[in-house]
This record gives sequence, C-alpha cells and structure tokens, in this order.
Amino acid sequence: MSADRERAVVSGVPTDLLIGGQWRAASSGERFPVEDPSTGEVVTTVADATVDDGLAALAAAAEAQASWAATPPRERGELLRRAFEAVTAQSDDLALLMTLEMGKAVKESKAEIAYAAEFLRWFSEEAVRVSGGYSVAPAGGSRLLTMKQPVGPSFFITPWNFPMAMGTRKIAPAIAAGCTMVVKPAHETPLSMLALARILQEAGLPDGVLNVIPTSSSGAVSEPIIRDPRLRKLSFTGSTAVGRTLIEQSAQQVLRVSMELGGNAPFLVFADADLDAAVDGAMLAKMRNVGEACTAANRFHVHESVAAEFTDKLAERMAALRVGRGTDDGVDVGPLVSEKQRGTVEELVADAVDRGAKVVTGGGRTGDAGYFYQPTVLASVSDDARLLTEEIFGPVAPVTTFSTDDEAVARANATEYGLVAYVFTRDLQRALRVSEGLEAGMVGLNAGIVSNPAAPFGGVKASGFGREGGAEGIEEYLETKYVAISLP
Repeated sequence: MSADRERAVVSGVPTDLLIGGQWRAASSGERFPVEDPSTGEVVTTVADATVDDGLAALAAAAEAQASWAATPPRERGELLRRAFEAVTAQSDDLALLMTLEMGKAVKESKAEIAYAAEFLRWFSEEAVRVSGGYSVAPAGGSRLLTMKQPVGPSFFITPWNFPMAMGTRKIAPAIAAGCTMVVKPAHETPLSMLALARILQEAGLPDGVLNVIPTSSSGAVSEPIIRDPRLRKLSFTGSTAVGRTLIEQSAQQVLRVSMELGGNAPFLVFADADLDAAVDGAMLAKMRNVGEACTAANRFHVHESVAAEFTDKLAERMAALRVGRGTDDGVDVGPLVSEKQRGTVEELVADAVDRGAKVVTGGGRTGDAGYFYQPTVLASVSDDARLLTEEIFGPVAPVTTFSTDDEAVARANATEYGLVAYVFTRDLQRALRVSEGLEAGMVGLNAGIVSNPAAPFGGVKASGFGREGGAEGIEEYLETKYVAISLP
C-alpha cells in the first residue's frame, strides 16, 4: 500500500467534532494524536472534545429529537439503505483507514466494513416493522392499545477494537427507531466513526440526529452527559470495570441501559469432535481481530484423549500465520493496538509459564517497530494461571484438559463472565445438553463465529445485559406505551 494512498485516505476524513450538523473545533482548541500501532507514528490529530462540547452535543440531540421521531419510518429506513450502499461502495478506503488506526490486516478490516454495513441494511428493513397491538380487555367494556415510541436522546460509547461495526450496531437501530444520539468513539480509533458520520450526513441524516465527540478525556466528558436529565438511553461496549461505573452513574436518571462488556469465552472440544473442523473454528474464534475481541476464545478446554493432537494441529496453524503491518500483502496478523496492551499480554503469558505452562509456539514479541506479538499456543496450563480468568485480548491460546462432560461445563462456567462459548461435538444430544448448561448469552455450536446482524448479540452475568442486532436490537430504543380505551 503506497504512502500516498494512505495519506489521501486519511486526509479525506473530517477530524473535528460533529455537533448539530456542523464540523467544528473543540471549544478548547486542543487536539489529540491518532497513532498507527504498526509503526508507533502519528497518523493525524483529532479535535479533543471538552465537557462543554459534550453537553452541546447532547443539546443538539435533544433539540432534534421531536422532529426526528416524527419522521416517517420509511424515510428513516431509506436513509439507512443509502448509507449501507455508500459504506459498501467506499469499503476499500474505509478498510485502509481502519487498518491505519487500529492495526488489523486490511482483509480483516474489509470483513469488518462488510459486517458494519449489514447493520445499516438490517435496520433499514426493521424501521418499518415497529408495531404495537390492539385487544379486548378480558372483562370487556374497554380496549387495550399498545404502541412503540422512541426512547429519546441516546449516548453511545464505542470501543477501539471494532471501530465501525460497534458504531453501526448502535447507530442503525437508533436511527430506525427514531432516536437522536451522541457518540463518543474510543480515542485510539476515532477516524472510522468520523468517516461513518460523514457518510450518514451525506446520506441525508438531519442535523443534530447524530453528534460525534472524540475525546482523550472519556470519563470527564461522559459523566456529565450521563447525569443530564435530557439523556434517556446509554449503550456501552467495553470492559466490565468501566461498565459497572457507567451503570452506577446512569442510576441517577434511571436511564435505559444496555451493556456489552467483557468476555472469557471457553472453547470446548469433546472426544468425538471433528478435530480439523475444531481447529478451523479455533482459528476463527481466537485470531479474529488479532484476538482483540470480547468474543475471542480465551481458554481451550479439550478432552484429554484428543488434547495432544488438537494442540499440535492448532500450533501448526498458528505458527504459519504471517505477522506484519496490516497494509502489507499476505499479512494475517497485525499489531496489538498499543504498547500497554502488548505489555498486558506479555504479563499473562509470563505468569502462565511461571506456573508450569509449556510454550508450543510463539511466546514473545516480534518486529523492531510497532506493537507486534507472536501467535502463541500454550499447553499444560495450570488452573491458577491468570489468563484463564482474565481477558487476554491478544493472539494467545491456552489449552487445558477435561475428562467428563460435567467437568467441561463446570470449567466453562467457572468465570464471572458469560458472553459466548464455543462447543465442538458430533453428538446431537451432547450438543443440546451442553449448550443448555452453559452460562452464556451466545453459543457457537461447531462454529467459530457467532456474530451476525440478524441475531441478538449479548451476554449474561458480568458480560452485561441487553441485546444488539436481530429483531431484538431495535427494542433497546423503543418504549411501550399502553392506552386504555373505554367503550361503555
């Protein structure tokens, strides 16, 4: 990928705040850098929103709410459809932009752009399917009318690991339902969200419906918005620790809240599994997004009779992956997002090795510049290793063993998290029994990917609540109103 092409793509993205339909500098005049994690160099700078900017964005959303809620559903749906077509048409540039700010290989960025666009298309079709009900009261004499109405101004805090898809997964249903919004993208990766905002603006989204406020002071800017009585909805994707804080803050206004938080996904391989298919699934579940995904397989529990064979096959596949700058041809694995994140991965691997784990492949840094880490497989991982309880968020696969189905389920559930679990078996009864026994909001059965815009995404326990995507996704942005009609 040429440097000229990279500069051209970056220069085409607005880097100011979007408030009330206007691109403007931060009130302080300050800007913050966006870094290329493959080189450590600054790609560009972005306006650094202040508390005042955040409240101005909320004011713009509140002002636009009534007129946007009154916009016919068909118009809202057609706007989303135009945005879907524009994102699809610009996918090459958007993918390169994402790789420059986040690091993943361009082919993975293209996959995310396609995934992100599908939320726009899915909810363009859902916009016209919002409906209520009408029924006769059981005792007669009156009628029961229910209707669905938009929740109102919403605040979205999106993560750095899927900088566009996590945006469209929130923005698209809000637009379809008739809600206005303020979006605070992660400071590591604001460019994809700013590019998406420009596309939605060009697709005809009215001023004030979408407001974007990148900032390097996330907590300071977010809290006044959350505590403001004009806000009616909060949606956050990120760590459980931050989610708990935001839930506490949201209680003052009794906000509608949806939380997609941390994960610790177990990957169960039973003795009767197709091992080649299980390894294929493991590569998808572990290495998507360099392992920096809440859905990433975090720990591999493999039946003792097939553990050695599975581990060898997985290590062979992991060792064959090409690590490098995501813009280079043939690269499979890009850098981690930051030096801090790479340091966390190193600590977890070192802790596991200190406790007796064997490094089968990988196990260290690679490259002279950027935040690269080798795809790693660890065997003989002890139960007290930190990476079995903490989210790794990197290209590391720890393998442990089990002997019975009950033990496998118990090991899988031995975590405060419950986002997703993966199960590989050819026994239908086992598949159903284990799927029902797992404490997770989603299960990948003989599948290494569960994400689908047409399916409800979300977890249980400390992985959060609420669902994004599917028919359920738009319900997060709708209130149910009941009207009693007397017929004497």
